[in-house]
Amino acid sequence: MANLIAAALVFLALHRIVSGSRLRDALVGAFGEALYLRLFAIASAAGLFWLGFAFMRAQPGDVGLWMVPRPALWLQPAIQLIAFVFVACGLVTPNPGTVGQQQSVNRLDIVRGMLRITRHPFLWGVVIFAAGHLSVRSNVASWILFGTLLVVAVSGTMSIDAKRRRQLGDRWLDFSNQTSNIPFAAILGGRQTFNLPEIGWRPPLAGIAAWAVVLVAHPYLFGAAAFP
Repeated sequence: MANLIAAALVFLALHRIVSGSRLRDALVGAFGEALYLRLFAIASAAGLFWLGFAFMRAQPGDVGLWMVPRPALWLQPAIQLIAFVFVACGLVTPNPGTVGQQQSVNRLDIVRGMLRITRHPFLWGVVIFAAGHLSVRSNVASWILFGTLLVVAVSGTMSIDAKRRRQLGDRWLDFSNQTSNIPFAAILGGRQTFNLPEIGWRPPLAGIAAWAVVLVAHPYLFGAAAFP
């Protein structure tokens, strides 16, 4: 369990202290944007691998702390379906909040599709993914793993907003005023309208396909069935 806690703390520090603060600006100034991004991508991948490996090692001796309600177990696949669709759409939607796409903020039509729902669709997909697992896992190892992912993703949305405000100034403010961080908040607030045709069918279909594959492979990959 100590290894899992260490991995979680390092992963949190990497994303919130290194990437999520003004330390990032200093590192970019020292190494350049391209080299910083490469080094951060390597460190992030290594941190995620360590987190996953430590989680698998910690699980065998871990026990549940409470009884998970059966309805939550049946609801879980639907929650994960939403998460996979958000992630898939977030990966392919042009977005000034995405690394390397900052200048897309200048496009007059940038607020389209998933960005009408949230300006951080990928990260909110991770939030839904982690929160869904937390609702059906009562052991300490799961709460450390998925709690870490949840904190990194939620704080990541705010960190990106802060970084883009510093980098893009009024252009980002104009974009953020048309969108919302929390899903559907801009639509409910009357600043946006839901436009399903703009999202298209390919990204959601890709998310559904990935969800179906993981659903079937879940017992073999993670040692537990996705359905109760």
